[in-house]
Amino acid sequence: MKRLLIIGTGGHGRSIAEAVLLRDDYLLAGFLDDAAESEQRLWEWPVWGKTSLLSACRDRVDAVFVAIGNNALREALHERVQEQGLALATVLHPTATISPRAAVGQGCAVMAGAVVGTGAQLGEGVIVNCGAVVDHDCTVEPFGHLGVNAGMAGSSVLGRCAWMPAGSTLAYGVKVSAGRVLRAGEVVDA
Repeated sequence: MKRLLIIGTGGHGRSIAEAVLLRDDYLLAGFLDDAAESEQRLWEWPVWGKTSLLSACRDRVDAVFVAIGNNALREALHERVQEQGLALATVLHPTATISPRAAVGQGCAVMAGAVVGTGAQLGEGVIVNCGAVVDHDCTVEPFGHLGVNAGMAGSSVLGRCAWMPAGSTLAYGVKVSAGRVLRAGEVVDA
């Protein structure tokens, strides 16, 4: 099994770790977090330190997952991981439903109870959080983020680094521009 480093020990990082532990895709090796204290642990695993130590981890891991909810920071950390020549992991929770005809980019997270429909396209570093739905033929551009129970109706598009917080909805065929942040529960229709 590939050894996995997770960047981030907050709520998203812990959720990613649990998803990893429920599958047999990766062996969880440890964590990095810029808020880490010396000799900190998360459950049974070490927090090796801050992200400045990323290059020192190259011999200890085979893949890295960036578990940071902030879209711009996640994108910047993806770039740093790739500059180090490390592979980006994709984490799919075992209770997520993903069409075999959907495309899921590197470094994506599809969390518990999420649905990704046929023909859907998830770009690099996308988060589809618990219970969120990316319906048929939707596109989530790189580093887009669907919060808990957010929903995209068929053929809608979430722009690069855009964020749909909890319960927000895109109607059929709607496009949300890059970087836009919706309000929780907001409905965007034509």
